[in-house]
Amino acid sequence: MAVQPTTSRQITRQTRVKRKKSKGLRFFGYTLLSFTLLAIIGLCWFFLSASGSSLRFMMADTLITTQHRDWAKYLIGTPELQKRVEAYSKSFDDMGAEKDLGLVDVQPKPSEAPVTGKKELVTIEPISGNNFKGQLVTISDPTKLRIGVPDKVGKGEKVTSMVKRTDAILGVNGGGFIDPNWEGNGFQPEGVVISGGKIFYNDKGMNGSVQVVGIDKQGRMIAGKYKVSELLEMGVQEAVSFSPRFIVNGVGQIKSQADGWGIAPRTCMAQTKDGSILFAIIDGRQTHSIGATLYDVQQIFLAHDAITAANLDGGASTVLVHNNAIINKPSSEYGERYLPTAWLLFDHPETAVIKNVWEGLDISKIDPSKW
Repeated sequence: MAVQPTTSRQITRQTRVKRKKSKGLRFFGYTLLSFTLLAIIGLCWFFLSASGSSLRFMMADTLITTQHRDWAKYLIGTPELQKRVEAYSKSFDDMGAEKDLGLVDVQPKPSEAPVTGKKELVTIEPISGNNFKGQLVTISDPTKLRIGVPDKVGKGEKVTSMVKRTDAILGVNGGGFIDPNWEGNGFQPEGVVISGGKIFYNDKGMNGSVQVVGIDKQGRMIAGKYKVSELLEMGVQEAVSFSPRFIVNGVGQIKSQADGWGIAPRTCMAQTKDGSILFAIIDGRQTHSIGATLYDVQQIFLAHDAITAANLDGGASTVLVHNNAIINKPSSEYGERYLPTAWLLFDHPETAVIKNVWEGLDISKIDPSKW
């Protein structure tokens, strides 16, 4: 068979194909090189610049407050991770040590003219910031609050269940608890639990010191580091353990966003000069609300004239229940968590049936991971 000679048109077409392939390879090479250079520049900014490091530490702090704490080591290294956790722990202790000057006036003065009308017991309003949305609860009478606990041994209880069972008006998640791998059963608190003026749970002993968030007989908010025996002497009626106390005598203790312990769902409590209790409930880890730092919450509370403020358990535990309905959007993928404590609001708290579920138990033998 005779071989057909290659025409000039075919040669031109082949040349064009080769040129297109060459241009395509060059474009791919330039694109890859550009992305590589941008990645190198980005990494240099992220790890070497002041602004990049600020973002990096913010991201690390956010991870530290989740069940993925160890991942923070990839951002700041294991030694820095441990150093940062220890530094926060020390600063939280320091914030809890300053003396309360008693600036909250929970008792009306006899000379004051009678107030016309009656304050609503509870109001709820939306709050928001650059990265978060949430609710601000105002309770006009702090003595109407009680600490609720589960009614069955071996497992915590959802706040919705506590509210319905006790016929409470409102419920907010309370203090911390032992939570192995962030999958605990929610039954074993940390620190101390006081309800109705009685110690329900205490793993510190009477002379042990503990960070608390509570209310005394007069309705004054008590927050900071105290011996358990001191709490009884002070007439503390309701209390759970958590930290830090971040507004002391009307002064914010967190100086900047960088010291705000990362971005997360938040539950925090405060008291204004007239005795009103504030709860900030911030959604987080969701598209509608990434979360807030403690600095964000501090600024909200200061704008509402808070004298004292403290952090409560947050993250997946954050929940606000009002009239038997969840008002916020909890972040847990499994839904509302089982918890050992909640702040409950009643018209008549003295009639609330709240029994000590830990009475008679050897707390050293509680298995917080067994469901």
